[in-house]
Amino acid sequence: MRTLRCLLRRATIGIAAAALSVPAAAQTKPTLVVQITVDQLRPDYLDRFRHQFTGGFKRLLDQGAFFTQAFHDHAVTETAPGHATLWSGRFPSHTGVVLNEIGVADPQSPLLFGRGGGASPYRFRGSAFFDWVRTRDQFSRALSVSRKDRGAILPIGKAKQQAYWYSLDGGFTTSRYFGDTLPTWVQRFNARDVTAKYLGTEWNLLLPESEYPEPDSVSVEHGGRDFTFPHTLSADRRQGTFQFTDFPWMDEITVDMALEGVHALELGKGPSTDVLSVSLSTVDAIGHAYGPLSRELHDQILRTDRALGRLIDSLYKLRDSSRIVFALGADHGVTPLPELAFKGDDPNRGRVDVRPVMDAARSGLAARGVEGDALVLQSGVIMLDQPRLRAKGVNADSVVTALRAALLKLPGMARVDRVSTLAANAARGDKIARRWLHSVPPDIQAVLTVTFKEGYYWVTTRYSTHGSPYDLDAHIPVLFMGPMIKPGRYNQPIRSVDVAPTLAEIVGVEPIEPIDGKVLRMILPASTGR
Repeated sequence: MRTLRCLLRRATIGIAAAALSVPAAAQTKPTLVVQITVDQLRPDYLDRFRHQFTGGFKRLLDQGAFFTQAFHDHAVTETAPGHATLWSGRFPSHTGVVLNEIGVADPQSPLLFGRGGGASPYRFRGSAFFDWVRTRDQFSRALSVSRKDRGAILPIGKAKQQAYWYSLDGGFTTSRYFGDTLPTWVQRFNARDVTAKYLGTEWNLLLPESEYPEPDSVSVEHGGRDFTFPHTLSADRRQGTFQFTDFPWMDEITVDMALEGVHALELGKGPSTDVLSVSLSTVDAIGHAYGPLSRELHDQILRTDRALGRLIDSLYKLRDSSRIVFALGADHGVTPLPELAFKGDDPNRGRVDVRPVMDAARSGLAARGVEGDALVLQSGVIMLDQPRLRAKGVNADSVVTALRAALLKLPGMARVDRVSTLAANAARGDKIARRWLHSVPPDIQAVLTVTFKEGYYWVTTRYSTHGSPYDLDAHIPVLFMGPMIKPGRYNQPIRSVDVAPTLAEIVGVEPIEPIDGKVLRMILPASTGR
């Protein structure tokens, strides 16, 4: 049964459209914008496995516009800043979402049910694409679904729409930021106990083994355990629903949840433009565990192709395909394990240990009456509480100078930049400085940025990872598809901040604040836009 709000929405907009005699061109604007983020998707995967695609990747590559040289132009290439940047058109220095640790965690917004910490977009600054859409039309709505809380929350900015993520106990949840109770349709979906059928199930290859050239005997994968097929999900309910995020079926139920929401909320039925955001996280989980060169990653990319195919095909059955536009990107890439990139048998090869230097610096501060938490290192950003140092008569610049000199002596260290020099270095064409500049808001007390040599990891990281300012982590695919998009392979460099303004141009709305991206007009017909 349709809700009174939905009926009022359509009636009000319908009357207004008739009264104003909306031009036919305006009536062809999309009624559904689908934002797809594939966590940790590198663009080379799309070329490497293209001959095996039969689903969503195939459709997007064959019928859409594929930008092969798209990059995040910020340094901390992590999930939270990637999602926030991709769908807001602004760098982390402007969204305030700098790294995962200060992404969406919020104890004041507890979950409505399930396991996991509270979450909200309270750290997110400014607006996202959906805000621009809703500013034009108050009846526009958004649904955002992901395995991760940050993957569900940040693509729609601070909007109090419907955002849901996996709760680690087999269902989807949200936080009190978004509402006080779960809607009936979400309760109904969770009541199906969709993960139960997978408990105790084996993950086997999707295709015959001969279709996978990667060796299945790389012992450094998955921490040296369970690194060959098949992989079995625990049959124990508590353990299995927790492990579930690391198995391919997580994406399947994410798509199921998104489609359930489209049906229940009647998204995209028009005349307003609605937004569906789907963030698929399993490539990231499997990429971390087994690495970008693994057979497991290969198999997961093929499964993601199928999941996306089902999403697109289902939406085309539910809604008018001529009124849907898709945009797909990634929050970051990934760098191979140092064990596979550097020769030798040293377990710490290709890794940098900054702990002795940081510990010595904190001890020095403590000896002068400044507690150690005044000096913090997170994801390559060093922050210093300078007012606390001044209160104790400690010269902050001397501390920064000594710390920088000590860090530069470490094997594997490429550079340690003063934040105060980033703008000038970026203006001279220094790409790494520019990406750091785009990562650091001016009010987080950052004094230094730390960059290892390319391919090097933090010494404590024992899984495949990302987060560096280098292209392996910053290079992502960007694809658009819809009747208003010129298909083709586009090799000119673009930035992730260009995605949101391009969608805005397609829909015919304007950003409500200054943004960092630009419209990718090369994929749009001349008549598209406002």
